Parts: sequence; structure tokens; C-alpha cells
Amino acid sequence: MRSARFVLLFVLTLAAVTAFGQSRIRTRYLPQEAPDSVDLEYYGKPKFWQATALVGGLNVGTWAWDRYVQKAPYTHLSYKSVKRNLTTGFIWDNDFLSTNMFLHPYHGNLYFNSARASGFNYWQSGLFAFAGSAMWETVMETEYPSTNDIIATPIGGMAIGEVAFRTSDLILNDRTVGWERFGREAGAFIVSPMRGLVRIINGDAWRRRATTGRQFGLPPIIVEVSLGARGICYKGVPDFPVGMAAEINVTYGKRFVESSNTPFDYFTFRAHLNAISNQPVLSQMNIIGRLMSREVLESKSHHLSVGAYQHFDFYDSDTISKAYGKTPYKLGTPASAGVGIFYRGDESKPWVLDAHMHANAVLLGGILTDHYFFKDRSYNMASGFAIKSGVNVNYGVDKFSASVDFDIYRLFTWGYSRGTDLRKVNYRTLDAMGDDSAATFAMTDLRLDYGLSRHLLLTAGFTHYYRSTHYRDFENVKATAYSVRLLLTYKF
Repeated sequence: MRSARFVLLFVLTLAAVTAFGQSRIRTRYLPQEAPDSVDLEYYGKPKFWQATALVGGLNVGTWAWDRYVQKAPYTHLSYKSVKRNLTTGFIWDNDFLSTNMFLHPYHGNLYFNSARASGFNYWQSGLFAFAGSAMWETVMETEYPSTNDIIATPIGGMAIGEVAFRTSDLILNDRTVGWERFGREAGAFIVSPMRGLVRIINGDAWRRRATTGRQFGLPPIIVEVSLGARGICYKGVPDFPVGMAAEINVTYGKRFVESSNTPFDYFTFRAHLNAISNQPVLSQMNIIGRLMSREVLESKSHHLSVGAYQHFDFYDSDTISKAYGKTPYKLGTPASAGVGIFYRGDESKPWVLDAHMHANAVLLGGILTDHYFFKDRSYNMASGFAIKSGVNVNYGVDKFSASVDFDIYRLFTWGYSRGTDLRKVNYRTLDAMGDDSAATFAMTDLRLDYGLSRHLLLTAGFTHYYRSTHYRDFENVKATAYSVRLLLTYKF
């Protein structure tokens, strides 16, 4: 699955470019269009056996690839391996952070969209994602079933999957023909492969209809794409690697509505990509999707909305240099949800203030450790809570904005027994979240945007990362890192 990393990054990048993020500068939304009732009826009929066959076929196809192409040892299935998996139960695995906190949720998105494209709603499709993940963990590999995978794959897959599904919906247009139709179908397939496959199976990929086929119409949407340079530094390490960087921000839907019970009719998506020595390509990805909300204050001068939101966060870095071996930060929270509050001031005034705050429960997270270096693990599994807050002030339309975001995570790890010698244990059977610890991770991000033209912005950013970990068996550790970036932003 690691070899698919760059392909998946391309998919997410294309999804964001076609769709995006939380806009810093007040913007003009693209034209809006309500969905057609004919399209809702045509594509909204649930097809249980089709969705079930796709989820099962996806698992069998993945197993066949791993077995006969990758030659993976865990694919040698037998009756005994299945029986052992079903009787032994689930344990914490030791894969890379990128595998457990990103690639597995992406795979869960494929399960999810097998059902979503077959006419099921958000919650129903989530059940198919759970079923697909459970089938893989218990039947399709000889490794013990993974506790973290059965959580991260379906729940994280629901967040990524709904973003991908709604993004692909923007691309499709059943009224088109010829090369335009081919391009749209290809683009939708890349963004949401299972939806593209379903359209091919059902013949919708080439069937011309009188309506667009969009199940969400054309909602309000903002897309920002930034390109420039980024540098990252670990405190006390003189090396300061600098390289090319790209950011993608998307805001989909209306933040303030009287009431909403439709999951992800409003969401934000953010991705940071790097071309920096020793650093991963994907350094950050954030999704915030509204599950339900109600506007509790609505006037000319003030808007206040309260709701429930699902969150997906992924932050990754690698050693600053081989000489120093210092890793600035690692964090993933693929299963997180909570309450969110949004405020916006009077938009008729030159200066406008908006702010937000989220309080989340983190069912599953992962955070950098200083001791648990075991197989591919350099992080602790954890659960806890998070507080996210931000303030944005902007002037005029496309003129200037300044924003500050402050996110803090408090994560707890219930580790292995005292006296365990990691050098002598079998990693396949060690059932440990990591080092017994309580960790705090805080991120402060400052961003400034100056409008050069209606669509072009000059963007400067500074991010400070702070981690404090209290260990049961080791000395406590505090670590600080920061990054700076200078970018040109094009706003669609």
C-alpha cells in the first residue's frame, strides 16, 4: 500500500483543485444551482447487492494484487488463519503513521463510495465501510486483526469519501457528449474511483440524459490553490531545509444556514504538499464536515451557528537531516467529532470579523513518541480530546486578510506493561498502543493574504508546533518546531 502513496496524493490534489477551503479573504461564490428532482430519483435508488458485491470485490481484488503481484506474506490464507483471527481478537498494529492514519482511511473511502454511488446515504454508506474493513481484518490477511484499522478505515473513510463523492459530483454532466463527456467521466473516476466504476457498470458513463445528473446541484464553493516555498526547522538543529510547497483550500456549501441535518452539505478541505528534502510529500490534510447545525443568531450585524462536525486531521514530517535525526512532529486523528461554533460579523462593513471554535472527542489518534520505535512505528496510538479555534479579519473584497488558528490536542496512551523489553517481544503479537503517556500537541498558524488582483493573492504564513509528553517510564520531553512559507495564491 505504501507504493500507492503518491497516486493517492494526486487523487486528493485533483479533488481539491476541482472543488475548495476556508477562504481567508471575502470572496464571490461561483454560480449556484439546485439539484434536479429527476436526478435525485434516478441516482438515489439504493442497490444493496451492487454495493455488497463492490465492497467484497474490492477486498478480493486488493488481496489478489498483494498476493500475486506484491508477493506479500500476509496473503497466504487458510482456514486456520481465519479461525485464529476470529478467535484471537484485535490488537494494535505497528505500521507507519501514513499507512494507519491516511492510507487506511483512503481505502475506507473506496468502501464508502461503493455504497454511496449505489444510492445509499452518508450514514448507510458508513455501515458498508465498517463491513468492508471488518471483512479485510478478519478474513483477508494472516496478520492479527488491527484495532486501529477497524476504527480509522471506516470513520476516516467516511470523511474522505464524502468529500470525494461531492467533489466528483461537481465534475459530472450527463448532458454532455464527445471529448467533453470523456474528460468529465475520467476526472470523476480519478477523484472517486468507485463512483466512476459504478457509472461504467450501470452504463451511466456514456448515457446522455436531459439533466446533469448532479445529486447536489452546484452549491456555493470557493477554491484556492497556492504555490511557493516552505522551510521547516526543529529547535536546536541548525539545518533549515527549504523547498517548493503547494497548498489547496476548499470551502463547500454555506457556513450559515437556518438549520441543517445533511452531513457534509458544508465542509472545508485543506492539504499541504511539499517538495522538500527528507520530508514527506503530504505534510498536512484537514477535513471539517458539518453533520448538523442550527443558526441561533441571525441579524444584519451578527451570525452565530452551533452544530456537530466530523474532523479528519493528518500532520506528518520526517527527520530534519540524517546528521541530527530530529523529527519535528507527527499527528493523526482519523476518528474525531464534536461541537462547533461559527461567528461572522456584518459583511456590509469594510472590516469583517469571523471566528470559530470546536471541541472534539478523539476516538483514535497517533502522536510522535521519543521511545516506541518498533517495526514501522515511531508514534503512539492514543485517544483524548481537541480544541480548535480561529479568528479571521478581512478588509474589502479580495483586498487583505489576517488569520490566526490555534489547535490543541490532549492525547492519552495506555501502553505496554512495565518491564517489557521491546527488543525481545514479537511485534506480530505485541498488543500495545505505545509508551504509557499523556501528550499535548499545540499548533499556532498565522496567515496573511494581500490581494494583488481579483484572483491573485500574495500569501505569507508562519506555523509553530509544540509537543509536551509526560511518560510513565521515561523522562518528560518538550519539543518545538516551526515552519515559514511564502506563496502566490490563485482563487477561483
